[in-house]
Order: sequence, then structure tokens, then C-alpha cells
Amino acid sequence: MRAQVEEAGAKGVVVGLSGGVDSAVVARVAQMAMGDAVLAVIMPAHSDPQDEQDARLAAERFKLPVVAVDLSATYDTLVSTVDQALENRAGNGGSAAPVPRLAQANIKPRLRMATLYAIANRYNYIVAGTGNRSELAIGYFTKYGDGGVDVLPLGALVKSDVWTLARDLGVPKGIIDKAPSAGLWSGQTDEGEMGFSYGDLERYLHDGPASVDPVVAEKIGRLSRTSEHKRQLAPVFEPEQTA
Repeated sequence: MRAQVEEAGAKGVVVGLSGGVDSAVVARVAQMAMGDAVLAVIMPAHSDPQDEQDARLAAERFKLPVVAVDLSATYDTLVSTVDQALENRAGNGGSAAPVPRLAQANIKPRLRMATLYAIANRYNYIVAGTGNRSELAIGYFTKYGDGGVDVLPLGALVKSDVWTLARDLGVPKGIIDKAPSAGLWSGQTDEGEMGFSYGDLERYLHDGPASVDPVVAEKIGRLSRTSEHKRQLAPVFEPEQTA
């Protein structure tokens, strides 16, 4: 992480602190790498109050500087503005497609990404992401949301590795033990949304498709294939060369 900061000609690291184990680990690792040149950002958007409490608990445990930016009103304004524009289109003979819950929920991590970069640019910091190998492998992140970062310190670690590291670093037990969740809507959990456990996913990644139930293997394989675009830069059109 220190090398990435130096290579970018930056001065420190910004981390979004969500109240989950991944962000707590990244924030602590960033602090170990950069000392005082780390800023944790808490960004509720109609979020579970417990998540903000856990984020502040992690910050207090590691004595991290924190800034809180409540994005609830910003989220409401953007959703309302887009909805109104689509309704106007429908009134002019177009079609106002219903907004799927996930599409609307993905606005939140994209607003958080914009907020992190707004703050990072103020201080000439880079943005550290919190995605781990398990999530990256199946595209369980929002493109240009929590996937829009400068460095992924946990990108080579599966979820169980993150839990082990969290215990070693002294992350509060309540944060380690809580059900992993992206906090996209009330009651949402990672495993519930994925449709399989992190344990199944890790077995698949370590030992291949034959190590899990065929139905689970098919689902993981499909998610990996269809999310490939999230792990690549946007394709660039190359005109044909003529002789």
C-alpha cells in the first residue's frame, strides 16, 4: 500500500468505513502502512444505525481519524430526479421502466465512491478498496461503486483469511461475528443475496467446481463469467487496419 501511495505521488489513504469486517481490516492495515496519513470515511445512506455504530467502534479501537458524510438526502434527490425524468419521458410517448431494487440500491456505493474521491482529491490521497478475493471472483461488488478504487489490499484473500486477519489485528469481535452485508437494503446479507455460503465459494476457488454441489458450482461459474466485465477496463474499439 505504501508503494502504491508513493507511485501515485500521493500523501496518504482514504478508506470507506462501513461497519463490516473488510473495511475495518483495510483501515487498520492502511494505518499500519501510512501512520497518521489515513482518513476513515463513514457514509450512511438510509443505513442500519448499527453499521455506523460498528464503524465508529472500529475507528475508536484503532484511534483512526474519521469524517462522516450522510448521503441519505443526496440519494433521495438523485433517485427522485431520475424517476421524474423517466416519468416525463413516459408522458412524451416513451416508456418509464420500473426500477429494480438492485439497480436503485447500487446508487449508494456509487455515491460513496464519488464521496471518497472528492475527499481523497482534497488531501492528495488514494482510495483503498475493501473487496476480497471471494467477492471479486464472482463480481460481488458494484461497478464504479465499491469497485472504483486505487488499491485492493484484500484482493488476494478469501473471506476466511479476512476473518483470521481481523482477529490477529484486534478488530472488535462484534464486527467479526456479524453477518456479512453490503448494507444495500434492510435485512440484506451477502450469503442470502449470493445464494450460497462463503465456505462453498472458497471450496470452489481452492478445489474447483467438483468440490461443491453441482447447482452451486453452476451458479458460481455463471456469476464469474457474467461479471468478467467488472474486472477489466472498458473495451476500446480498434479500427481495422487497411493495407
